[in-house]
Amino acid sequence: MASFCLTKSRSFIIQTLKSNKTSTNRTSYIHNNVSSSPLPVSEHAYYSHKNVSIVFNHSFKSIYVSRRLHSTTSVDELPAEAPLQQVLDFPGGKVKFTPKLTFASGATKERVHCYRVLDDNGQMLTDSDSLGINKELAVKLYTNMLTLEVMDTIFYEAQRQGRISFYATTTGEEAINIASAAALNNNDFVFPQYREPGVLLWRGFSLQEFAHQLFGNKYDYGKGRQMPIHYGSKKLNYITVASTVATQIPHAVGAAYSLKMEKQDSCSITYFGDGGTSEGDFHGAMNFAAVMEVPVIFFCRNNGWAISTPVDQQFRSDGVAVKGKAYGVPSIRVDGNDALAIYNAVSEARKMAITEQTPVLIEALTYRAGHHTTSDDSTRYRPVEEIQRWRDDQNPVKRFRKWIESKGWWTDEAESQHYSSIRKQLAQAIQVAERIEKPPVADMFNDVYDVPPKNLTAQEALLRKTVKKHVQDFPSDVPL
Repeated sequence: MASFCLTKSRSFIIQTLKSNKTSTNRTSYIHNNVSSSPLPVSEHAYYSHKNVSIVFNHSFKSIYVSRRLHSTTSVDELPAEAPLQQVLDFPGGKVKFTPKLTFASGATKERVHCYRVLDDNGQMLTDSDSLGINKELAVKLYTNMLTLEVMDTIFYEAQRQGRISFYATTTGEEAINIASAAALNNNDFVFPQYREPGVLLWRGFSLQEFAHQLFGNKYDYGKGRQMPIHYGSKKLNYITVASTVATQIPHAVGAAYSLKMEKQDSCSITYFGDGGTSEGDFHGAMNFAAVMEVPVIFFCRNNGWAISTPVDQQFRSDGVAVKGKAYGVPSIRVDGNDALAIYNAVSEARKMAITEQTPVLIEALTYRAGHHTTSDDSTRYRPVEEIQRWRDDQNPVKRFRKWIESKGWWTDEAESQHYSSIRKQLAQAIQVAERIEKPPVADMFNDVYDVPPKNLTAQEALLRKTVKKHVQDFPSDVPL
């Protein structure tokens, strides 16, 4: 229909131009007689002595056609091909047409820049006063990173000794954990993956509470029904960890939508790895968050490896930050080993999310300097020298210590005292957690149904009977 209208309008203009000897008379005639034309001319059509534009309301709202005419141009020289410029008023915004066959580049020569505040030697690249980091906050950031580092070492050793069944460290990602948590408020909801215990630590989760969960005793908030490291705290707005990759991302968006509807002065944040961005949950959540304009922070730990899969085999794009742009989400790439950069980026992201009601994507470039879990041997798929280089040269804890030492806020003596204190607290927490009995068998079957169905009741009865019959095959500290 649009092409038919264009053809008729072209014939009409040419016929009109032939019947007038001067360009002035031509324009005057068209202007005075176009309203009586049978063509579906829009009321927004405009005319001048140099340009003739015709607007048709059809299909996608409007098709804009413009052609430049000169008084020296012969009617016979008017081109018969498509107009030189068209604009499609498509839902979502106007789109310009081009006669050039051009594909958007799949990659750019220069990668997205990475925001940082501290260089590799712990020296400031900007004015520290503008960040609002005082001595008290800086020392708390560092002591929490150091605590997390020691906690990982002790609990990892406990797993190797057979005292707990499973563990995953945050080695190399301490700054991401602690600095991001410091930039949030406790009323913000956290939807973690399985490598963010530092967020809980910052919010006040005690070393004893960590130990209770790892040993799955009766004081574990999950009642022993989760694997170790699958922490959760209703009091601290930290949603329980699930091993399924990326399922927490749409949950965070849903929570943020609820916060928006209730007009809360808070946001949600969800953490995930680079591998999680290959899941459909990530893409669906990003699109929903962008369209519904919800206050959620997407925090991607791009640590180079999705278990044994390197990022160059994970995706062809320039990391993850560009994926946010594709969904219309404000995005930034940050040095994940720079605690100050992380703190500042998350602080600004939180402010944007709440005041502007928008999702924000943060891609933190770091390196998983430990094994994926205690079930993994990362030296099977990456060089030991590469791991050691990141542990030494890009260690986020060491880098931050250099900065606070240069400010006169930390000493070797303070380091030694804190390190010794945390080791003693952890040793005691493990001893206490080990001695506490496990949750009762009934806890395996409750908290799901108001009234348990018959098949579940039958399973519980069968389990109790089996345990009594084969006592030697079951732990003695599990109450029936």
